[in-house]
Amino acid sequence: MSLKVGIVGLGIMGGSFAKNLRNDNFDVCGYDIIDENIDRLVSMGGSTAESPKDVADKSDVIITSLPSIDAFQSVMTGADSIKDANKDGLIVIECSTLPIKEKQSAHDVLADTGKILLDCPISGTGAQAANKDLSIYVSGDQKASEKCHDIFNGFANLNFYVGEFGNGSKMKFVANHLVHIHNVASAEAMVLGMKAGLEPETIFNVIKAGAGNSRIFELRAPMMVEDNYDEATMKMDVWQKDMKVIGEFAAELRCPVPLFTAGTDIYRSGLAKDMDKLDTASVCRVLEEMAGMKRN
Repeated sequence: MSLKVGIVGLGIMGGSFAKNLRNDNFDVCGYDIIDENIDRLVSMGGSTAESPKDVADKSDVIITSLPSIDAFQSVMTGADSIKDANKDGLIVIECSTLPIKEKQSAHDVLADTGKILLDCPISGTGAQAANKDLSIYVSGDQKASEKCHDIFNGFANLNFYVGEFGNGSKMKFVANHLVHIHNVASAEAMVLGMKAGLEPETIFNVIKAGAGNSRIFELRAPMMVEDNYDEATMKMDVWQKDMKVIGEFAAELRCPVPLFTAGTDIYRSGLAKDMDKLDTASVCRVLEEMAGMKRN
């Protein structure tokens, strides 16, 4: 008998998890504060819940994908939260990118109520999530993670068990450090080529076939070619949270991250230009303005 899966947070990522799990015939129950996201789940054949506690009461395993510390604390330990469910042995697959201390605190509170929190951040964009082209960095109770194997395979194509609780987040910070730099590097290269007179389509087609290519270039450069960032796979304002988390993590370790630091100002410039809801690939537009370049 397949496990009943609950999802709290049905945005870009959580909504894609739900779609792919439904495609694999999982029974999915979800909760979100946005009605449109709930309606989308119902259209897929999923069921709804009134609160995170209600999701927990109706599920064997819960997946959470949340945008902020406040949302995370509310879902895990607030009023009508997962903590309040009478569900001994409940497994929670936590996929958000948040400070480890916040996840550890929730882990300990849930453990006191007989629940198991796994730290399982996701590597991949919203576009990749829609196609199940994701990697999961699984950490925490190994036996619990093994019980979730089929669920992981239901919404991602790869999962890696990386050890004790918190190691998943550490791995995600390393991965997002590279995403951060590769995105700005892709934009910088596109602007350099365009200012030199090369067509953006030509730059993309040639670079993706050579040694200068990266996964992020392949995913984000098409938006840069079109100069259209409205269909965000990662919004600039959400990425600001990730930048803060990674920067603080590096500072705590006293580990220099000069390329990461240099790239941060480019994203912040975009936020200052009211680009909050655009895809992070819009740093290309920021660099075009800095280069004094206007497209025809």
